[in-house]
Amino acid sequence: MEEVIKVRQLTKSYGKKRAADGVSLTVGRGQVFGLLGANGAGKSTTVECILGTKTPDSGTVELLGLQPQRNRKKLFERVGVQFQETGYQEKITVRELCEATASLYKTAGNYSELLKRFGIGDKTKSFVSSLSGGERQRLFIALSLIPDPEVVFLDELTTGLDAKARRDVWKCLAGLREKGLSILLTSHFMDEVETLCDEICILKHGKTVFYGTIQEAVGKSPCESFEDAYLWYTQEESV
Repeated sequence: MEEVIKVRQLTKSYGKKRAADGVSLTVGRGQVFGLLGANGAGKSTTVECILGTKTPDSGTVELLGLQPQRNRKKLFERVGVQFQETGYQEKITVRELCEATASLYKTAGNYSELLKRFGIGDKTKSFVSSLSGGERQRLFIALSLIPDPEVVFLDELTTGLDAKARRDVWKCLAGLREKGLSILLTSHFMDEVETLCDEICILKHGKTVFYGTIQEAVGKSPCESFEDAYLWYTQEESV
């Protein structure tokens, strides 16, 4: 399997706090990988180091075979990023935002098709500020896919979506994965992780406490469900 993300012994500290402590992970082409953990576990720091927006103290990171800090311009055209909270000017329409995003890339996908795929094709003339929370979330996912990336980073991708919208997003992402898109996602919804992820890494205080498949996570715990197993690994709740 071709490796599109390769992290080895990643360490990053802020003062005396070690946000990432020897994190290693590998994501293959066409794979959905879940990076999990409670708030403050080190997920954001790990993702930022993979993207090259933060410099690791030690360890190595490769993204699409390149070092992200040295090759950010090359990677910009090949990687999509969606964050949970994104600020845009109040008086910009969905179409204007999509066109502005598409203009940043040498080649860009059809944003109209992406908006339709995520159920907001009728919102092109609407101001972004007028969209519901769920509509904005779907827009941000669509924006991350405009460059037709090889790898996309998704942060809490279905926060604010109702049950049907969540399943529609899952279906869209499953279709993109079948076409070779690699996805690294963070999520606090364990049903989402179970549905989408081929492998997961659970972090606690910057350290990896589990790495493997959902089935392995349950099998190596004293629990019968993945949600209970996740809580057991993170010790967010006694089991």
